[in-house]
Amino acid sequence: MLKCDTDNGLCQVSDFAPVGPGHLKPVRHDVAVHYIGDPMCSWCWGISSTVHQVAAFCAAENMVFSMTMGGLRAGGGDAWDATFKNFLRNEWHHIAQVTGQPFGYSLLELPYFNYDTEPACRAVVTVQLLEMESNLSPSIALDFFAAIQRKFYVEGCDPKLTDFYQDICESLGINFDSFRQLFESPAAKLAVKQVFLRSRQWNVRAFPTLLLERNGTTTPLVFGFAHTDQVLAKLRQLIG
Repeated sequence: MLKCDTDNGLCQVSDFAPVGPGHLKPVRHDVAVHYIGDPMCSWCWGISSTVHQVAAFCAAENMVFSMTMGGLRAGGGDAWDATFKNFLRNEWHHIAQVTGQPFGYSLLELPYFNYDTEPACRAVVTVQLLEMESNLSPSIALDFFAAIQRKFYVEGCDPKLTDFYQDICESLGINFDSFRQLFESPAAKLAVKQVFLRSRQWNVRAFPTLLLERNGTTTPLVFGFAHTDQVLAKLRQLIG
């Protein structure tokens, strides 16, 4: 079952096992903000506006902003029964009240749905790979991430289907044929597993999470939902 902490605005990974720190190469040697989330994490949808404004702040301050997929329910497997659907309905209603984000509930009327978040995460990683290969805008992956969230949470569409992403790609100027080919490839499936591992190496077990990195050392910035002014005030304080 998905585990959500209503008090702190967090969605937790089930069966989490931390791994050793390994060697995490810093994005750069001064300052970076890392966002760890999942497109099908409801609190990540709740904090979407804040994350976009943090990314804008980083761009204005010439700081790196990176996004890492956490794999909230990679593989899915939760029983699609009345208990799970009622849990989701209540959780979404609560998040809408706290954050003002819109939710639709048509998905909960489906007779069956596998809440597998791996394909949605893999789609974002696919765009990040295309971004590097095709010199796309640095903000495109975050915009793509948010578009998945809206289409899933508001429109009730299924991110496990490749065609789910066609209109999102077209709206952002991403070649859908290139996206499809890479998204369905073994290379993308391996890449997203490596990204999940990076999240575990940071010992992040709940989303959304924002970390501040300075010279290779990470400091927690936000665990769970927070308003934009709170996050930016703490970020300014930490970077001096």
